[in-house]
Amino acid sequence: MPEIELSAGTIDYEDTGGDGPVVVLAHGPAFDTSVWAGVVAGLRPDFRVLAPVLPIGSHRRPMRPDADLSAHGVAALLAEFLDRLDLRDVTLVQNDAGTAQLLVGVRDERIARLVLTSCEALDNYPPGTQGRILRRASRLPGGLFLLLQSFRLPALARMPMSLGGMAKRRLPAELIARWYGPLLTSRDIRRDFATFCRGLDPDCYRKAARNLPSFTRPALVAWGAEDRMMPRATGRRLAELLPHARYVEIPDARTLVPYDNPAALTAELCRFIAEHPLPAPEAEAAPEPAPERRSASGQ
Repeated sequence: MPEIELSAGTIDYEDTGGDGPVVVLAHGPAFDTSVWAGVVAGLRPDFRVLAPVLPIGSHRRPMRPDADLSAHGVAALLAEFLDRLDLRDVTLVQNDAGTAQLLVGVRDERIARLVLTSCEALDNYPPGTQGRILRRASRLPGGLFLLLQSFRLPALARMPMSLGGMAKRRLPAELIARWYGPLLTSRDIRRDFATFCRGLDPDCYRKAARNLPSFTRPALVAWGAEDRMMPRATGRRLAELLPHARYVEIPDARTLVPYDNPAALTAELCRFIAEHPLPAPEAEAAPEPAPERRSASGQ
């Protein structure tokens, strides 16, 4: 993976390259770009797809100890990523975390289209049973470390109260190990994750919702039809707050929509982008013709 240095530290990212329309994919806590693998494969032929490894648990490079890794801090890093790579007219797609919402009305000038797929929003924060358990564990001495030990055993990780409640498809052991390996093996990565968890403001996304009506560009809210963690009612309310949003449900999917049904999500993304082409750049005005030159005699 290429890497880029941001104010909080160096992050890795995936970039398919090419000169097609730019799509940026943002993952949730304790996941990485692999959750988007099927979507990246589907979009690659026609789009330039970028997926940063955000420093929220599955990153391999520790951030600086004083980095702001609250939800707002991570959102600022996502905006910084867009700035540093000078990405313009971006279709920003978010899953699980609500990070992208925190950019609306604050640092959304590079976002041409916004897509929210089964994510934290409004009053569902921390989300579901999993989010509440994680919050409590992060506030107890040694609690987060003990909770993370359960991810050493795939059978425990697949339980409904854990990752099993977020995905309809069975999660392979190697994928669980990829996601949670950094947390289980690096004290500094656990420090970063704990900073993120402890920086949780329960009103974070209720406050962010006040800015959503100001986003007058196209938006798509694509929710897992069988989501147990992010209520579908939350998705519908999000779509109502965004002036130019369409709400769809992705079949055979829970919270991890891009993992459960990447083909259906990719189809919706392609349709959405095609329905909302970017305005054609204004043509440069033709230069005015030079004034006719006359001889001294006026001929």
